[in-house]
Amino acid sequence: MSKSTTTISQWPPNLPAKLRLQLSLYAAINKTDFGRKLLSVLAEARADASPHHPIHGVTSSDVTVDPDRHLWFRLFLPPDLSPSTPLLIYFHGGGFQSYSPDNNFFDALCRNLAREIPAVIVSASYRLTPFFRYPCQYEDGFDVLKFVDGPEFRSKYLKGSSGDLRKCFLAGDSAGGNIAHHVAVRASGHGSFKNLKLMGLIELMPFYGGEERTEAELRLKKALIIDAERTDKMWKTFLPEGADRDHGAANVMGPNGVDLSEIEFPKTLVICGGYDPLQDLDKRYCEWLDKCGKEVELKVYENAFHGFYCFQEVAETKMMIQDVKEFVHRTAAAAAGVDDA
Repeated sequence: MSKSTTTISQWPPNLPAKLRLQLSLYAAINKTDFGRKLLSVLAEARADASPHHPIHGVTSSDVTVDPDRHLWFRLFLPPDLSPSTPLLIYFHGGGFQSYSPDNNFFDALCRNLAREIPAVIVSASYRLTPFFRYPCQYEDGFDVLKFVDGPEFRSKYLKGSSGDLRKCFLAGDSAGGNIAHHVAVRASGHGSFKNLKLMGLIELMPFYGGEERTEAELRLKKALIIDAERTDKMWKTFLPEGADRDHGAANVMGPNGVDLSEIEFPKTLVICGGYDPLQDLDKRYCEWLDKCGKEVELKVYENAFHGFYCFQEVAETKMMIQDVKEFVHRTAAAAAGVDDA
């Protein structure tokens, strides 16, 4: 696996000047309670669905799964949708406490993925902390899978025969990557899906934890977007009362995590960054998957900071989309070869 060679600097050296200014202002504002409240309001800037007017060839619509939980997803359909188009179910990040599929950042990200892979994208909502704690988010994620597996999804939303549910990938960033992992664990042991076949798992800077501080957490104390102090607070509002960060939801690699040795877990792609405090935990996760006998690929973007994929002007965002595209097509082709054999 690749190893990070980050310097002691907290900032990537190649950020566009405008973005560097924006992130500097974000960091300054985020230091105060008022600033954090202001940022939470700004973070809720939303993009409307576009079912009748494609944007860059991609249409989107909002689908309700359970109105009582306000559980829903935004469906992105690429141009030239065909029966062989893969399906990617995406869980957004935000520390389990922020954002939704119609957030401007995640709407743009999923639209780009739909167009470039190309793939049908189901961008799933889930209940947020502090009002809803573990395991609500995992339950919501799995229920989205069950809805997509049902007959209504294909007949009503996929134009009948379009999209291949046997080429299903789970994906997510940060807390969404954590959710994608736990949903994949549950789905791998679920034998009653009629249409879905889980083929791969894609995690962008996934959010894992542990009581022991890592070298990256200690070194990157003033990192962009998140640091150890902020992630500690996120775990505190997410995990059960009285639990610490070695709980199996956070430290999936630790003694309280689920043993994957006997589980048919999907092939996994993990992307981490040299300026992300989570990088050591992400690498440890990959090493753990490998020890469990699972196929895992690790991509380290040395100049990437946490959440880089939300900014189209960052060079690593294009790299990420290309790596995800290649992973999806390579994994699907390998599975087709096994099926044909």
